[in-house]
Amino acid sequence: MEKNGRFFEGKTSARPMIYAYEDASYPGCLKVGYTAVDVEKRVAQQYPTLRPEGKKPYRVIFAEPALYEDGSSFTDHAVHRMLEKKGVEGVGGEWFRCTEKEIRAAWLAVRTRTANMENRTRDFTMRPEQAEAVERTLNYFKAERADGRTPRFLWNAKMRFGKTFAAYQLARRLNARRALILTFKPAVQTAWKEDLETHLDFEGWQFICREQGPDAQPIDEQYRQADAGRPIVCFGSFQDFLGVNKETGGIKPQHEWVREINWDLVIFDEYHFGAWKENAKALFLMEDEEEEYNTAPPETNTGNVCDEQDLPITADHYLYLSGTPFRALNSGEFIEEQIYSWTYSDEQRAKAAWQGENNPYAALPRMVLLTYRVPEDIRQIALGGEFNEFDLNVFFQAEGKGNKARFTHEEYVQKWLDLIRGSHHAAATDELKLGGKKPPMPYSDTRLMSLLNHTLWFLPDVSSCHAMNNLLQQRQNTFYHDYQVIVCAGPEAGTGANALPPVLKAMGGNPLESKTITLSCGKLTTGVTVKPWAGIFMLRNLSSPETYFQAAFRVQSPWTVDSDQPGKKEIVKPNCYVFDFALDRALKQIADYSCRLNANPGNPEAKVKEFISFLPVLAYDGSAMKQVEAAEILDMAMAGTSATLLARRWESALLVNVDNVTLQRLLASREAMDALMSIEGFRNLNSDLETIINKSDAVKGMRKGKDDLTPKEKKDLSQEEKEIKSLRR
Repeated sequence: MEKNGRFFEGKTSARPMIYAYEDASYPGCLKVGYTAVDVEKRVAQQYPTLRPEGKKPYRVIFAEPALYEDGSSFTDHAVHRMLEKKGVEGVGGEWFRCTEKEIRAAWLAVRTRTANMENRTRDFTMRPEQAEAVERTLNYFKAERADGRTPRFLWNAKMRFGKTFAAYQLARRLNARRALILTFKPAVQTAWKEDLETHLDFEGWQFICREQGPDAQPIDEQYRQADAGRPIVCFGSFQDFLGVNKETGGIKPQHEWVREINWDLVIFDEYHFGAWKENAKALFLMEDEEEEYNTAPPETNTGNVCDEQDLPITADHYLYLSGTPFRALNSGEFIEEQIYSWTYSDEQRAKAAWQGENNPYAALPRMVLLTYRVPEDIRQIALGGEFNEFDLNVFFQAEGKGNKARFTHEEYVQKWLDLIRGSHHAAATDELKLGGKKPPMPYSDTRLMSLLNHTLWFLPDVSSCHAMNNLLQQRQNTFYHDYQVIVCAGPEAGTGANALPPVLKAMGGNPLESKTITLSCGKLTTGVTVKPWAGIFMLRNLSSPETYFQAAFRVQSPWTVDSDQPGKKEIVKPNCYVFDFALDRALKQIADYSCRLNANPGNPEAKVKEFISFLPVLAYDGSAMKQVEAAEILDMAMAGTSATLLARRWESALLVNVDNVTLQRLLASREAMDALMSIEGFRNLNSDLETIINKSDAVKGMRKGKDDLTPKEKKDLSQEEKEIKSLRR
């Protein structure tokens, strides 16, 4: 694994801090600064001349992390602006006439974003691929409108493409005054709201969405009270805005205003959840984030659930967004001219090819898939199916609610918890492979452990999430007690965007130092950004590639913090990790993603080869952790196994019969011994064959007819038996 050490690169040592100190020469004034190193060292650099008797002319009175709740950083400039907004007098440079209490209040207001600073601070431009997507869409829209047709366009753009920001730029170029965003996943509301309200390009734009709480204003009232002279963006879930009234049928009365407007632009976000007609009515009524939608469209279905002819709304332009539009592409509802594609391979290729400084892709982490074949003594409880495959849903099956939830096979799940932290010892009969080595496990390999402070565990259902939380709290799992566990499942965890704040809060004021494990069975697995997540554990069956990769790419969110050098960022997360314990399933999903979403010409093996050059797949099948090649992945996808993996299975010690009768027959056969002696490894073992047979016979003789062995005799026999087992191995 040494050659694969680059897959386990360490994170930044930066620790962004806001600090303040007082100087006896300037009574009543405080210096407010920022540093990414130790505060005391940074302040000491500002006083290079030593004082008599080593006395310091300053005293640090404030030092807190310069991190927002989502893990991104801010600098002292944001705190300076907040102090000025609160009326604190600036006395030159970074000095203010104030108290420690006032600095703390300003820092807290910035960190929690609870006080609107009334000046937008984000002014970044589009990356090249985002600009290309906007330009191609505009050109297509103009051509279609000229022919009298209402144009529709699909962005097949990977997660982390920045679809919200680019879509707003498209609306801006269209001079849209009224834009409607319909999503199949309400949790994405935060991203849409933040991009519109923080970027300089959208100064004056208004964002209207469904509010929560007792004082929440209905969305139709918000629209009527909005400034009609400025652009308005309305955000809502497809199920809510266009769903059927359960009692009377038809559109919900409170949303009649939606159909009365001819929208300049309608955007369908997270379209992969709605791009098929089967069970469409049920989808309109459903807002369950914890169910995987696996129903494939009939082969004869070439339509889509969002056929404009069927919608109770009208618009001049339609834009469809998805990072995994498998169904939309397969159904043929969009022709080549209506699609802009940007895959993970495209992104990582652009990252590697960038020349010069300010690489816009530098912060986008490389993903690494580590997949494991679970040891036999753990996996045996959940084997089944046509190929005797390991069933994750059976393995993590649970019953009960809340603190009473328990795994059906708790003993085996406990063994799995021991396995991923490197403390599981396989049974003597479970010899994984001849010469087998332990693979790097998430919570035992020191390289991985330092990167996995925050992870997402994707489990089968709500009960299994609660059962995992209960098991992690038990006494034997003291290792995991260092991690704050968040159960992000069930109605009590909140719906949509409301499920996110508890996760960010659990990470505390400094996610660079805290540790968390988020347990989910569907919430926050699509359309949301949690920067500190560096790894996801796939602990449920996922036949749908949409669900698999939407969840997997949650951990690819870039995470940077400000450095001490103005305008420079330090990358916290160069790599991110997907851990899968169903090896065959993982390789099939890789083949699906790399071939079906890549519109570029080329054969499947070439596409998979390019994809895994950017997303390395390391598989542990019992002997060693090895990087998997493209041909093996395609073999696995089409035939259920690969030639190499099949060959490795023949190395299993479990397939070798080494009882005394077999060994005696081998020794008695000159032809068999000549063949075996041609194998170097066997020549080294040959001298032990007689020893194994003789010792085995001796042990049997000692046990025969003796039911009352002394403790010393039992100990001697045990030692002899261990030695025999070792020799057999």
